[in-house]
Amino acid sequence: MAKLTKEEREMKSSVERGEWRSVRGVKSDAKRYQRYAEATFKKDRRVNIRISGKDLEALQKRAIEEGIPYQTLIASLLHKYVSGRLVEKAA
Repeated sequence: MAKLTKEEREMKSSVERGEWRSVRGVKSDAKRYQRYAEATFKKDRRVNIRISGKDLEALQKRAIEEGIPYQTLIASLLHKYVSGRLVEKAA
């Protein structure tokens, strides 16, 4: 068996002292949040847009840096904007 780190030993001692308690409703909360996530990322509509070649190239470059397809990056940016998590930086 591998040696435990200091943090792991402290956690183990804490559990053995009975300092940890089960949390009620974790499974139902997890299912509820899973439904939220599924609804958020459900892609059931197709949109065609025209953008400049420079903007598309910049999006594709950024997507490569992020390691995701550029369409996914665009969808993510749109979702963040409409949900209020993407805001214009103050000048």
